[in-house]
This record gives sequence, structure tokens and C-alpha cells, in this order.
Amino acid sequence: MPAIEKIAIIGLDCAEPSLVFNQWLRDLPNLRKLCERGTYGNLESCLPPITVPAWSCMASSADPGTLGIYGFRNRTDYSYDKLGISTSLNVRERRMWDYLDARGMSSIILAVPGTYPITRPMRGCMTACFLAADTNCDYTWPRELKQEIAQVVGEYIIDVKDYRTDDKDRLLRSIYEMTEKRFQLARHLVRTKPWSLFWMVELGIDRLHHGFWQYMDPQHRRYDPSNPLRTAIHDYYVKLDEWIGELLGEMELDKTAVWVVSDHGAKCMKGGVAFNDWLIREGYLVMKEPATAPRKFQFADVDWPRTRVWGEGGYYGRCFINVKGREPQGIVPQDAYESLRNELIAKLEALPDDQGRPMGTRAYKPQEIYRKVTGVPPDLVVLFGDLNWRSVGTVGNGSVYVFENDTGPDEANHAQQGMYILAHPSLPAHGRRDDATLYDVLPTCLNMLGIPVPAGLRGRTLI
Repeated sequence: MPAIEKIAIIGLDCAEPSLVFNQWLRDLPNLRKLCERGTYGNLESCLPPITVPAWSCMASSADPGTLGIYGFRNRTDYSYDKLGISTSLNVRERRMWDYLDARGMSSIILAVPGTYPITRPMRGCMTACFLAADTNCDYTWPRELKQEIAQVVGEYIIDVKDYRTDDKDRLLRSIYEMTEKRFQLARHLVRTKPWSLFWMVELGIDRLHHGFWQYMDPQHRRYDPSNPLRTAIHDYYVKLDEWIGELLGEMELDKTAVWVVSDHGAKCMKGGVAFNDWLIREGYLVMKEPATAPRKFQFADVDWPRTRVWGEGGYYGRCFINVKGREPQGIVPQDAYESLRNELIAKLEALPDDQGRPMGTRAYKPQEIYRKVTGVPPDLVVLFGDLNWRSVGTVGNGSVYVFENDTGPDEANHAQQGMYILAHPSLPAHGRRDDATLYDVLPTCLNMLGIPVPAGLRGRTLI
């Protein structure tokens, strides 16, 4: 059987397995061929299933607690208002390309989240992730690669601008242009650069899901079957499959193990839970002046000497307790901390939806879901309605249930299950298997390349 000399990982941020495998596989000939000669299925994400930190979890086989990265923004200390954006500077665990670099093997890393700024140059080349402001900054390694990219694709697009917008036509054009240029660059790089690992991540599906889910899903409250955008997501998946086929055509597939992976899936967003309004209603959070209309939650507006708990918005909820001796004006005694966490879990998980039906919320203690907890974690990780609802950060909404997103138009939430396909002639074709996690990608790749798998990784090898 042919040996595995190279690994190619095609990352599709937010690709939803039920769409790829259950609904549209017949329309995706290149992905279908990979499935037929390989193994595929659901790929369980980290908890929470958020782009930051999910791709770093996949690349390092370390969970968010070990990384100390709990979302796009994190508390930097135990003061109230110091929140920092998670960048490559926060990733201290070794990632896949670090293992190859140590053995003198070259990598091509293209737009993998968690790679900006580029502070640890590696053997090979890298273009940084969507956190790079634009192409004027140092978003490549080596730096002169920036000029080469401009010659190959013209104006490279790091991310679409303002994807939470009502201008859907402009958004759709921008997503297609971004994706086409990313794959054009990918084909150029695999054709002209030496590599043992190629890893790209395309954000287009994520931006498309958040912008267009309502037009596709009959379960969405704003679904309109007559809307001309009803096939926008399907049509993009079909075109994406074509671009993937063109990229695979540049590779020596008898020597290259191919992955197609997503960091999480997507699902219909039913609405939002105004987390801080709920905490106010339950007596945990006290504002200096009552909010009479929706407004941004401001730390300066909180009556901290009377507040026990506050929350953060996002695709999942982060719950923080105002602990005495930890927060500047903490009032919750250390010996009451665990009982308060248990009380909050019970109340949150009992919260009904807007129709009085069980919502299915789950709240987790970080210490119970991560191997270790570093940085400044939330006191609870809250998935409202099994991620069918998002956490809304504003206050003064008039109701706990909100149906207009507080950060701009957004029609989908993340789902816990992403997708994977793994194929190479030397690997048995197992068909569909849904028992893999994103933590398994690193140890499996190291094993395939003959690199010793270190002890202590969260994942396991799949072969």
C-alpha cells in the first residue's frame, strides 16, 4: 500500500454534517468520492463549540481550559471590565505544525484561526487568520509572501466585512470572492511550495450560515419559501465542492492523506435569552438605575456591592460570580461559591422557552469538563436551549426572550457536532463513524506521519 507522506487538511469553518452527509452529498461529487473511499461522520467539537478556540483545540489536542481560551473574548484578570481578544499570543500549547517543524518538515498554514499575529515563524509558509485587520499588516510568513499573494490573487480577502448585515446581495458576493481567492491561493501554494502538512481554513460557510440560514430552513421563524435566496447555502456548498476538487487535483493523492473537517456545525437560532435581564429578574444582578429600554450592558452601571452574578452574551453564555476577595467589590463568600453555582445550574436548566416548554439548557462547571483550568475561566459555561438560543448581552429588553440579535442580523447558532472526512489509499474505508472528536485530529495525523504521539493529549488516534 502507498505510504502516507503528506497530510492535507481542508478546514471548512461551521460546515454542518447533516447538510453535507444527509441532504446534499449527491450534489457534492468530490466530497462524495472522499466519503466512498474513506471514513466520515460527525466530529464532536470542543465545549463551547466556538471558532476561537476550536481550531486551536484541534491543532493542539488540548481543551479550552488547558489553553485558557474560552471564547473570542476572555477576561484578562478578575477586574470587571478587562476583556481581551484571544490571539496567537494566548496559544501556548504546541500545534501540529510545531511538531513537524521540530523534525525538519515543512508546512503550509493558510488562514487557520489562532495564527495572528505570527510570532513564531515555522518551516514553510503561513498566512494568518481573520484577526488580521487587513493585508497592510504583517499577515504572512515569510513577509515577502505578501507580495507573491498579491501577484497571484490580486487583493486577498482575509474576511468579509460586516457579515451581520441586511445587505444580503453584497454579503453573498463578498463570500464567493473571498472563497475563490482563498482556494486560488491554496492551489498556488501546494503547487509551488514544499510541504508535508497543508492546512487551510475557509470561513465562507460560517459567514453564509449566519447570514442566510433563515432562507433555507423551514423551521426558522422567518422562513419564506418564495425568497430567491432560499438556495444560497446549497449553491455555495456545491461551488465549494468544485473548488475542493480543483485543489485536490494539485495534490499527489497516493501520498497524501486528505481531511475535510469543520470545527463545529450550525443550527437554526430560535432566539436569544437576555442573560443579564434574567439575572436581574432573579435578584442576582442589580443595576444602579433600572434599564427601561434595550442598551449595552455597561460595567459602570452595575451596583456591585449588591450584585452576586453577571453574564456575557455570545453564541453561548458565560456566567461570572462576584466573589469576595477575588473581584474588586466581590460579595459572595468563598464558602458559598459552590452552593451558588449549583443553584444557578438548577435554575438555568429549568428555564422554559418563550412558550413555556422545556428549553434544554445545559450549564457546566469548567473544572468538570476540562482537564485543567487556566487563565480566567467563566464560573459557568451555559448553552441555552442546547445552542438553539444564544446569550444576549444587552439589558432592558422588557423580556427574557429576544428575537432580534443584539450584534446585528444573525440567523444561525453553532452546533456541537462538526464534520470530518478522512481518506487515503492505505487506510481502510470504514464508511460512516460518528465517534470522533476534534481532539483526535492531531494524534491521528502524527501517527500517520510516523511522528511519536506525546502522552497527555486529550484526543486519540483514529487509525
